Amino acid sequence: MSGHRPGARLLPLAAASAVPALYVLGVRPRLLTWGATPQEATRSYPGDDLVPDAGSSSTMATTLPAPPERVWPWLVQMGGDRGGWYSWDRLDHFGEPSAERIVPEWQTLEEGQRLEVAPDGQTWFTVAVVEPNRTLVLRSDLKLPSGHSVESWSGPLPRAYLDGIWGFHLRPSPGGGTRLVVRTRGRGRPRPLVRTFDLFVGEPAHFIMQTRQFQNLRRRVGAAV
Repeated sequence: MSGHRPGARLLPLAAASAVPALYVLGVRPRLLTWGATPQEATRSYPGDDLVPDAGSSSTMATTLPAPPERVWPWLVQMGGDRGGWYSWDRLDHFGEPSAERIVPEWQTLEEGQRLEVAPDGQTWFTVAVVEPNRTLVLRSDLKLPSGHSVESWSGPLPRAYLDGIWGFHLRPSPGGGTRLVVRTRGRGRPRPLVRTFDLFVGEPAHFIMQTRQFQNLRRRVGAAV
């Protein structure tokens, strides 16, 4: 007869179950609202209505050392085929460094314009909302499992898809700076698979890339002041 207590075998299982629970209940809420005040995290923003029944959402924020009109030119020139995304360039800009200066040729942006994500031209963001010096909302509609973009959904939604927005909202802050609030909203099918992916891959990855973008934007904007 074994000398181990019956409950001893359950300890590793209990510990393994506690880790995801700790992440979901303790860590995840902080990732999804990193840097944002409660008011910023709970208010609505232009573009939210584009994904009305979102299965996932985040609101992250930072303060940049320049007024909105000095921050806007850096945002408006984003794009894989333009100034990059100011994040981890090896991961999201084909290894090319993001722009370190304002480029006049990239200062025009219109609703409906595509911003490349992948060099093969099959994945892109579509500019959904443009309010100069205030709001820029990018939308992504992807077919699964290919991950390729579509122009827009017409008719019933497909059985497997991802639909989301990435919104940048600029507001003046005391001392001549800018509060940059970034709101994401997403939905997709099959919901159990998309939800699991978001929880343990998509949301952590967004946190890593978004905080890096904040850091790099702060450096660029500060250097240009």
